[in-house]
Amino acid sequence: MRWLIVIAAAVVAVAFMALRPRRASAAMPQAGEPAPDFQGQMVYNGQTRAIKLSDYKGYKLILYFYPKDNTPGCTKEACAFRDGFAKFKAAGVYILGCSIDNAQSHADFIRKYNLPFPLLLDPDKKVATAYGAANGIPILGLNRRVTFVIDEHGKILKVYPQVDPATNADEIIQAYASTPKATPSPIPSAIPTATPVKKHKPRPAEEEDTGGDNQ
Repeated sequence: MRWLIVIAAAVVAVAFMALRPRRASAAMPQAGEPAPDFQGQMVYNGQTRAIKLSDYKGYKLILYFYPKDNTPGCTKEACAFRDGFAKFKAAGVYILGCSIDNAQSHADFIRKYNLPFPLLLDPDKKVATAYGAANGIPILGLNRRVTFVIDEHGKILKVYPQVDPATNADEIIQAYASTPKATPSPIPSAIPTATPVKKHKPRPAEEEDTGGDNQ
């Protein structure tokens, strides 16, 4: 009898997750269209800082959406961008990752894997929704994995809707970061006062990767 109750409860939970109202996602912007504007906060070097799309005017920007910090696929993707960072920087190309994780999660992820680029905070999925990346994994409410290259004038230059976490960074380097130019700073210079992210001693579970290979 007990196992019937467990199964019934599981069915109800899945049905609730599947049928609950969700924020409608906008159509994914395509190459040649203006990049949806955004402003909010990002985490970089243990601090939260205000950020907006116009801060990147004059430079190419890689805006990549991913499901969750510290999962195998997302770690592989972030580390690939990290390993190619010197080439991106030399070509004047910025990198900005985005997921629904909170500031502490982003700060821990950056510190654990020595990521040299910021991660955008988007807990309400406003940015992901504008870019058609929200609820890519509906039952978990996580972003889909998609990468946008935005040009110096704020237009979409390229969309990678089917991302291989291991190779996407190299694809972008070959297409847009093979020619060095004036070196930018690691993040836009016109940034308001930063706010430190409160550090805490992580529980053992927070130090372990979770999720499947494609998260």
